[in-house]
Amino acid sequence: MSSVSTSSALAPYGWDDAWAEQFAPHDAEGLLPGRVVRVDRGQCDVVTAGGLLRADTAFVTPHDPLRVVCTGDWVAVEPGGNPRYVRACLPRRTAFVRSTSSKRSEGQILAANVDHAVVAVSLAAELDLARIERFLALAWESGAQPVVVLTKADLVPDAVTRAHLVHDVETSAPGVPVIPVSARDGDGIDVLAAVTAGGTTVLLGQSGAGKSTLANALLGEDVMDVRAVRDVDGKGRHTTTTRNLLVLPGGGVLIDTPGLRGVGLWDAGTGVGQVFAEIEELAGNCRFHDCAHESEPGCAVLEAVETGELPQRRLDSYRKLLRENQYIVAKTDARLRAEIRKDWKRKGAIGRAAMEAKRGRLR
Repeated sequence: MSSVSTSSALAPYGWDDAWAEQFAPHDAEGLLPGRVVRVDRGQCDVVTAGGLLRADTAFVTPHDPLRVVCTGDWVAVEPGGNPRYVRACLPRRTAFVRSTSSKRSEGQILAANVDHAVVAVSLAAELDLARIERFLALAWESGAQPVVVLTKADLVPDAVTRAHLVHDVETSAPGVPVIPVSARDGDGIDVLAAVTAGGTTVLLGQSGAGKSTLANALLGEDVMDVRAVRDVDGKGRHTTTTRNLLVLPGGGVLIDTPGLRGVGLWDAGTGVGQVFAEIEELAGNCRFHDCAHESEPGCAVLEAVETGELPQRRLDSYRKLLRENQYIVAKTDARLRAEIRKDWKRKGAIGRAAMEAKRGRLR
């Protein structure tokens, strides 16, 4: 098949001249370009110019879990064979990664080569702003543009209340579009479709957030299975069990993911900084360049909390995510572990000195 017909057939999946240039060495070997639309236990479904095929990933399964083939990857596949094998994976432009729940300090890649990361949040339950901030930190770190979609907006018919909820999320998501959507009524779907038409979008959120319903609304048909959420807590069961890449009728592709109960950070320091951009900006005015924003004199961040400019909740969330991220990174970085221990000793010495001074005053 000619390069022109290949480009034409794969263009709806995101193929462009830059990908073609990277694939050139594999093309010379007679391999086929394709995009991974689903991965399942060492096998993957790959869409090629000739159609969908099944391939084995045994030749490209490294020891590093962040380099395994995942949904959204562009790969080089053998033109024939039984079984057929993926022979190479093209370098990723972006990658959405979270930490696993295991004790081995491993990261898990959820989607590759993503342009937009849509965080679905249900308005049927009380907003958890801290969880939204957590999702956004990972989204920013991935290299994708985050978007927050407030699903089931029809359950908040009062316009004033809905506006307040949108404002609360916008305050917690600087630089991020916040779109209230009702898949049932169709409200906001056109706005979201305009965003997703520009590349590859990964759909993220907890079970029960309405991701599958949202995906069906964007696809214009019931492709994804949908189940009702529990009335007692607004949570749902996993209706999507694998990550699937789907072409949208209005352009672009969508990667739907299973509901994420755990959203652990994975080396997301830059992402945390972007989520809390206002705190990072305030920190530039602190008296000390290494200010921890706890009790230091001349701390611009603490002053902003006292004046009401910065909500205490935002600072608490910022501290929590920084500590968590530092802990994850330190597990794999011996130098950082040593720096953390040194900082603990310094703070311990300061605390002991303060206690001794207090005892001296009481005598």
